[in-house]
Amino acid sequence: MSSSIFRKKSIKKLLADAASGYSDAEHQGTHLKRELNVRDLTLMGIAAVVGAGIFSTVGVASFEGGPGVTLLFVVTAITCGFSALCYAEFASRIPVAGSAYTYAYASFGELIAWIIGWDLLMEYAIGNIAVAISWSEYFVNLLEGFNVHLPEWSTMDYLSASRAAEKVARLTAGGQVADITESMKNGAAAWANAPVFGNFKLIANFPALLIVVLITYLVYIGIRETKKATNAMVYLKIGVVLAVIAIGFFYVTPANWHPFLPNGFSGVMKGVSGVFFAYIGFDAISTTAEECKDPQRDLPRGMIYSLIICTVLYVLIALVLTGMVSYKDLNVGDPLAFVFKKVGLTNISYVISVSAVIATASVLLIFQLGQPRIWMSMSRDGLLPKAFSRIHPKYHTPSFATIITGIVVAVPALFMNLTEVTDLTSIGTLFAFVLVCGGVLLLPQEEAHKGRFKLPYFNSKFIVPVLFITGVIVFRTAIANLFSGDAAHENFPMFLFLILAAVLTVLAFIKNLSLIPVLGLMSCFYLMTQLGYTNWLRFLVWLAIGLVVYFTYSYKNSKLGKA
Repeated sequence: MSSSIFRKKSIKKLLADAASGYSDAEHQGTHLKRELNVRDLTLMGIAAVVGAGIFSTVGVASFEGGPGVTLLFVVTAITCGFSALCYAEFASRIPVAGSAYTYAYASFGELIAWIIGWDLLMEYAIGNIAVAISWSEYFVNLLEGFNVHLPEWSTMDYLSASRAAEKVARLTAGGQVADITESMKNGAAAWANAPVFGNFKLIANFPALLIVVLITYLVYIGIRETKKATNAMVYLKIGVVLAVIAIGFFYVTPANWHPFLPNGFSGVMKGVSGVFFAYIGFDAISTTAEECKDPQRDLPRGMIYSLIICTVLYVLIALVLTGMVSYKDLNVGDPLAFVFKKVGLTNISYVISVSAVIATASVLLIFQLGQPRIWMSMSRDGLLPKAFSRIHPKYHTPSFATIITGIVVAVPALFMNLTEVTDLTSIGTLFAFVLVCGGVLLLPQEEAHKGRFKLPYFNSKFIVPVLFITGVIVFRTAIANLFSGDAAHENFPMFLFLILAAVLTVLAFIKNLSLIPVLGLMSCFYLMTQLGYTNWLRFLVWLAIGLVVYFTYSYKNSKLGKA
């Protein structure tokens, strides 16, 4: 078994299967429709990236790091850039749906491909649920602006309402009424006024359900309709972001940029999770490879163009935010709207709320588009039931997988509070980036064909060892402290990083590895170590569940194993 679980699917086999349309009875011999060009892919990348991150997490990151958070946006963009170049290399060689799952199948073999596919399901599902809940909050606030008030029990989850009611009762009994926040009041009102059926209170986030149903329907009926909706939303929200930058520039007070690093570099790094979350999504467009007109040329360009455009927008937004008000005031969930209210431009803050609703909807659209195509690819290989790879004869979309994706996202979004696990989206994405960068190192060298992207080769033989030795010297005290204290076990992600860095350093020197994927692998794994011990445990539990599924179903039904 040890050798068979690492069986690889050759690039030639992947391309042949995609070209044939997987034409058995279950798939009905139909292909996905090729509708996307480089402009569409670039806009899809921007749609996925410019969302909840720029409208929410940038505030907390700025509060922690001050104006210096702009450096973190650049550092994170460079890290994502290494990964984007590696994705581009794979997309150029293997223009097949499935993203990192397909790439891992060709480079690492079936078991690792299953692990990354299982990881991507978690990343997309939890990310989609969180975005749907976030959209609901923006939408409810927008309705409030039109003096439309939805009952509290219809706009939040059961657990949040229950906890809020308990807190309000406890604070009221203790005479601490001043400590009761607006969100607690809303939760308590939801608990008190909810319809009751027997012993059950009906408290559910119906706006979140609504947006998931609408987006799922749009994705179900075709890539052309999805493309049109995405492009329209992207043009609108980019226009709003540019307007925010242009108007906000006139209200910037340069004194607010001093000190640039008020909490030092460590303060800047506290925003890693939020800033990286703002970049999640550019890789999702690689799931549409079989719907691109010229995937080998356009996919790499779309990913790289979208990443560059989003980085420029993020840096400018961060500079405007921290220039308009003090970074100390930015610990808020809606920083863009907040800063304009702060300077007296209330009408602008209302326009931003409208844009936030559109921005988060477009993010949900791209991820709802991506997840069914990963399921479809896994099903084609026999790792999931055949129904997941069924293509609709009229709409040319993975119909069953799209419906299941809608259910998997809609039901939890209706009832659950996922604030404690949203970091799983970041850790899952970074893990995918790590494997894609590592997979490029395993690909055979070949000459670039005309019109295809080719990852530039820079010899890492001396560069990586110098970087490693320098890092050990500079951070020697911090490294020594990893092994001391009562909570030393919580540093095990950093232990893994040091081991990985040392191994890669040796391999780089011996085998003259390509520099870009090595730097991408190391930088992404380092960012994973910054996401906390608890998130690592949750992530490992999810992977363990995936291994159980693999060995009880997928291993036995794998088409490659039966070949």
